[in-house]
Amino acid sequence: MRRSLITFAAISFTLALPTLAVATEEHGPAQARDHLTVTVFGADQAYAKRYELRCEPTGGDHPRAEEACEALNRTTRGVRNPFQSTSGDTNCSMIYGGPATATITGTWRGAPVDARFSRENGCEIARWDTLVPVLPDQADPGRATGSAAR
Repeated sequence: MRRSLITFAAISFTLALPTLAVATEEHGPAQARDHLTVTVFGADQAYAKRYELRCEPTGGDHPRAEEACEALNRTTRGVRNPFQSTSGDTNCSMIYGGPATATITGTWRGAPVDARFSRENGCEIARWDTLVPVLPDQADPGRATGSAAR
């Protein structure tokens, strides 16, 4: 009796393995996949343009998804975090880069992202420009993510 119970358990476990593997493939990597929501507010702040960006594999409705994912991979390869805000004690040049603002939320490399961007001074302009083409290129507003920053 005990031997048949062990045999039954072994067979049941063996039959369940493919199901476990499928469940892991469907839920494991899909949850770890990089997914960002990019919202860009235009110059008059009256409208917003929202894009979904997925990397590895590349997807979403971001108009330059492949280039954006490549830029994110290149930018986040080092120690610096492009989503981190500028610290309050940083000396920034008083250059105004325009009224456009943006938010990026989601998950990147397994870490939560909740970042705000503006072009209110030299530090913020540099943060923004580091993430072009994820964010629209303000030198050519119609190029990076459609015409979101008019």
